[in-house]
Amino acid sequence: MSRKLATHLLIITVLVLSSCVTQKVYDELLVQKSSLEGENLKLGEELEIATEKIGRLELQVQNLKQDKEVLQNDFNTVDKELKELKSEHNRIKQLYDNLLTNSGQLNRDLAQQQQRLLAIEDDLNIEKKKNEELAKDLAIREQRVADLEKIIADKDRAVQELKKKVTDALLNFKESDLSVEVKNGKVYVSLAEQLLFASASITVDSKGVQALKQLAGVLSGNPDINIMVEGHTDDVPISRKSQYMNDNWDLSVMRATSIVKILVDNGVDSQAITASGKGEHSPVAENDTAENKAKNRRTEIILTPKLDELFQILESY
Repeated sequence: MSRKLATHLLIITVLVLSSCVTQKVYDELLVQKSSLEGENLKLGEELEIATEKIGRLELQVQNLKQDKEVLQNDFNTVDKELKELKSEHNRIKQLYDNLLTNSGQLNRDLAQQQQRLLAIEDDLNIEKKKNEELAKDLAIREQRVADLEKIIADKDRAVQELKKKVTDALLNFKESDLSVEVKNGKVYVSLAEQLLFASASITVDSKGVQALKQLAGVLSGNPDINIMVEGHTDDVPISRKSQYMNDNWDLSVMRATSIVKILVDNGVDSQAITASGKGEHSPVAENDTAENKAKNRRTEIILTPKLDELFQILESY
């Protein structure tokens, strides 16, 4: 029996048995759906927190650089005063040699200048030590920021490379059927309904299965990404309702699940992929024309690089 036939039989079996599933199972599915959406939001929040931390660190580095400039100016001022005092010290010593009759007064002046010189030298040593400590701390922070910037640059480069691999893998499909673009550090693969499903159906067409297999070939070779399959519909209510499909939200989730199963069956790690649906609640165009409604009937496969290394560095601060 072919895999395609087996898949059709499985779907038919599920539809036949769907009327026998209890309300409890249905509720559990809804809870799972809500949990997956919560996880998606959590990942978005974690990414925002990481970006905010990087911004704060960059601001701290800038402040430290400014503090270093202030300390350097103070050091230069003290050094200049030290040179002036040494010059004054030499002048007074010369007076001492030339005016032995006034040696008492000159000795007192010399002692005062020496005390002042020693005090200034002490202050200078303290400032030097502070400056060295500040420079050391600044170097450490600059290295951490450099590490973060490198990781972010590596992730951005990986996203662009992933976009190219996905685009190359899907070159044989029409531009009207799918698109690949990068937004907010993620690769978005948008698949039109006409490529994947018949109207109101959750069964992927053969042409859509082929596209998903080609995409799975790329994703299965990139274990360091998280995959979100997100179903979308227009605002036209579904015409045929069932125990498991009451509205567009249910339709979008079940379509996403169908796509996830095909990707997993073709080598994608099941632990790295999530199915979700937004129904008609996240349109890309107003639902005011047939053309715009067609744009909204889509499935987006969102590819996000894993940020474990970045979060480990942030946790070390």
